[in-house]
Amino acid sequence: MHAHVILAAGQGTRMKSRLPKVLHPLLGKPMLLYAVETAMALGPERLVVVVGHGAEEVEAALEGYPVETVRQEAQLGTAHALLQAEGPLRGFPGPFLVTQGDTPLLSPETLKALLAEVAEGAGMALLTVELENPTGYGRILREGEEVLANVEEKDASPEVRAIREVNAGAYAFDGFLFQALKEVRNENAAQEYYLPDLIAIYRSHGKKVVAVKGVAEEALGVNTREELARVEGVLLGRLRAEWMRRGVRMVLPETIYLEPTVELAPDVTLWPGVVLRGNTRIGEGCEVGAYAVLEDTTLEPGAKVHAHTVAQGAHLFPGADAGPFARLRPGAVLREGAHVGNFVEVKNSLLQPGVKAGHLAYLGDAEVGEGTNVGAGVITANYDGKRKHKTVIGKKAFIGSNSVLVAPVRVGDGAMVGAGSVITHDVPEDALAVARGRQRNLEGYAKRKREEG
Repeated sequence: MHAHVILAAGQGTRMKSRLPKVLHPLLGKPMLLYAVETAMALGPERLVVVVGHGAEEVEAALEGYPVETVRQEAQLGTAHALLQAEGPLRGFPGPFLVTQGDTPLLSPETLKALLAEVAEGAGMALLTVELENPTGYGRILREGEEVLANVEEKDASPEVRAIREVNAGAYAFDGFLFQALKEVRNENAAQEYYLPDLIAIYRSHGKKVVAVKGVAEEALGVNTREELARVEGVLLGRLRAEWMRRGVRMVLPETIYLEPTVELAPDVTLWPGVVLRGNTRIGEGCEVGAYAVLEDTTLEPGAKVHAHTVAQGAHLFPGADAGPFARLRPGAVLREGAHVGNFVEVKNSLLQPGVKAGHLAYLGDAEVGEGTNVGAGVITANYDGKRKHKTVIGKKAFIGSNSVLVAPVRVGDGAMVGAGSVITHDVPEDALAVARGRQRNLEGYAKRKREEG
């Protein structure tokens, strides 16, 4: 068993944000939670997160996770941050894994390799990577697998600067860790206490320090908005590749955004610019048109969403379709074969099988019966200024264009509503309701008005 400490106290000033750096979202999830979930995958006996800047917000984001938090009140460097974990981990014999809250791409397999080195007798193991351009990083000096030093760039000779192997900021330590931390000094320009100084301290106590070389991509850290976008790009690339391997067709995959919480079935087609967020579920054979946005939405097999549609909390059954330019708000349910066309908005409404609302309509807090046709410009007026009210429309009804149904109101099975009507009373089954002024034609009126002018 081991303990795992995640350092998440830094301010992240280069992000230029009021939000604590480790809470910046990657595919809809705070960056820190990637580090936490990677740690959990290894089953640590104890999991401690050191928080500092924005501590209350960070602690709130960790609610529901099996972690302990400890605060670094003054941010005095990485070694000082790790020392704050001594209290909660007092008496724990080790080994200890230490990672950063701003390196979300590390894999459990890489961290296992660090632990394995300590299990085999090393006092300290650190993750290193080779970079094409190591400028700004400390260089690793080693003999074989044993690390001699981490040399900061400003202190490095030209020969050392030519080294491309750098410290990636993930470590495993034996039980000597907290004793060693108390020997770290802050004799540097920033007067801070740094974890790489432990290399020399461990070696001075006759303990072996080894390097585990990892993949450069895994060690990508986030200090700027540009780096955040780069890491998100890596995560997106992995997700897209995984779903395509499982049989999803992505047209121009580099333009498609989706989150890890999304579930896709084989033979789903995603056109360019699609955005899939939250608990969206898309069934076999579904098609999502270009630039559609789906959040917490379920498409049953064979449903279709056309271009530029926005759906949040909606549910489309087999054969149902929406768009282009439709808006499906929470509680919108389109049963089998229902059709919602361009510039139709549906909110908290059930459209039974075969309902058609082709264009320019608002259906809110409504139930529309099987096979009913809703004309252009129809509005269910559901809000009286204080409360929402329901509209119920029966089977195979016909609601003429530009009608307003003032809720609460019911339209019976097979009934018809004449175009341009304002319906304030229930319409019986198979009746025709017309609620508008009678048309009058005044012969010659237009001509007389022109001549008067």
